[in-house]
Amino acid sequence: MGIAVALIVLMAVTAVLSMVSVMQVSARLEELTKSYIPAYGDLARANIRSVERSLELRRMVIERIRSPFGSDRLTAIRSAFEAKGVEVEREAQAAHELINGLIEKGAAFSDPTALARLDTRLEAALNVSRRHLNSEIERMLPLLETGDTKAIDEGLARVDVLRNELNQSLDSIRADMFALLRTEADRTRQKQAQVTIIAAVLTVLAAIMGLVFSMLVSAGVTRPVRKLLEGARAVEAGHLGDKLVVTTQDEIGQLTTAFNSMVEQLRLKERIRETFGKYIDPRVVEGLIDRPALASEGQRRVMTVLFCDVKGFSSTSRGTTPQGLVKVMNRYLSAMSGPIRQHEGIIDKYIGDAIMAYWGPPFTADADQARLASIAALDMLELIPQLRAELPELLGVRNLPAPFDIRIGIATGEVLVGSIGSELMMSYTVMGDTVNLASRLEGANKAYGSRILVSEATVASAAADIEVREIDRIVMVGQTEPQAVFEIMGRKSTLAASQIALRDHYSDGLAAYRARRWDDARRAFAAALDSVPDDGPSLTFIKRLDGFTSTPPGDDWDGVWRLEQK
Repeated sequence: MGIAVALIVLMAVTAVLSMVSVMQVSARLEELTKSYIPAYGDLARANIRSVERSLELRRMVIERIRSPFGSDRLTAIRSAFEAKGVEVEREAQAAHELINGLIEKGAAFSDPTALARLDTRLEAALNVSRRHLNSEIERMLPLLETGDTKAIDEGLARVDVLRNELNQSLDSIRADMFALLRTEADRTRQKQAQVTIIAAVLTVLAAIMGLVFSMLVSAGVTRPVRKLLEGARAVEAGHLGDKLVVTTQDEIGQLTTAFNSMVEQLRLKERIRETFGKYIDPRVVEGLIDRPALASEGQRRVMTVLFCDVKGFSSTSRGTTPQGLVKVMNRYLSAMSGPIRQHEGIIDKYIGDAIMAYWGPPFTADADQARLASIAALDMLELIPQLRAELPELLGVRNLPAPFDIRIGIATGEVLVGSIGSELMMSYTVMGDTVNLASRLEGANKAYGSRILVSEATVASAAADIEVREIDRIVMVGQTEPQAVFEIMGRKSTLAASQIALRDHYSDGLAAYRARRWDDARRAFAAALDSVPDDGPSLTFIKRLDGFTSTPPGDDWDGVWRLEQK
């Protein structure tokens, strides 16, 4: 972190230096191009206009000799002479104002006193030499009327002397201005060279620090990644005892923490399976089996199977004492078992924090099994707020470390039912693809952010009593045929307006998705999120569409999603 900050500081310093240098050069160039050089040009033009004025004066003298005073041609030449005088005044005054403006603004010249001296000399040339010249010209003009040739020649000689003095003063000022201009240009080039060298040094230093930083980062990243790989191989081999040390707070550290959490969850579930598998009697509740012969004879029947698992169980139980964990598990299993039994379900087994139950003959009427299982699932969800309120006290904490929730999967179909086990212990249970499908549906909730997923056959049997929406068509892990998967949203005719809007928008999005109209699908799922902002399936599809935008599915895509995890 310190190296990264140092790199940022170096880059910022380099940028600031470059910016300051550019601003300084820009300011100087602006002063030179908008004030100094124009002043130089004004003085040059004043010189030229002064010479032109002198020529016009001589033309007046020549014309006076040729023609009488007051002739039209003489009058025209005199007007041109006076105009040149005005131009000389204007150009000289413009140069004086530009230089005076630089002094008043505090121009960034290396020698401000030289600029002030130029201004003083220019002012003297304008106020003294120019005044004497103009006075001499004014004295000579009446001589043209008298025609006194000798006096005119003497006046012209004096005018030439004064004009030469003025031009020499202006030439000297312009020469000094040009020298000052070259000095400032050299100084600007030196400043640019200094900044370039400093920027180059800082850039090289930043590159060296970046190289060192990259080597440190590379070593810091690969080391914990190797540890993660070794830990994953250990888990794959069934060793759950070691815990990885978290050495960083970045994404690798978060991944290591998540890995430790996963291993801890696996370890906890393994202990729970070992403990509760021994002490929870798997026998069917006494009195429910009316025909004992069915316990020993395997049969194929249509039944409804439910799987329920705790979401975030590892986070909830982290740091819990064994006694507290037993209390929590017993309370959770007791609470979740209540709705199952109230709605005539058979609890097949507890698998750690998971519950497997089923409905069907001879315990439940064939026509009611899907409806009862669905209503039981909804009742189980309604108990979660109460459990959340009780768990902190059972765990001995003020707040739960993670949200406590459950995931439920329900499937209806043909199963093999009968007593399976050894001579010492038998369990009346169900097996088959429907059982696997219910388990996969429970796991699919993770992928879709849902809570109750059910099969198409379950919906067909319970549609009169529940509100559902189709979620997707999925090929489950270990299966080849796609399954239409639905989510139970509530009991019949109990949905809020937002849930109805959610279902409608989601249905539109699903149809557009299957038609490969990605933009329409995205808008529909976004509208669904407007109705229910935290809707997991809508978020899942938007994320999936993001992937399709960069990597569209092939032409043989059939709209079916294939889950890669159970």
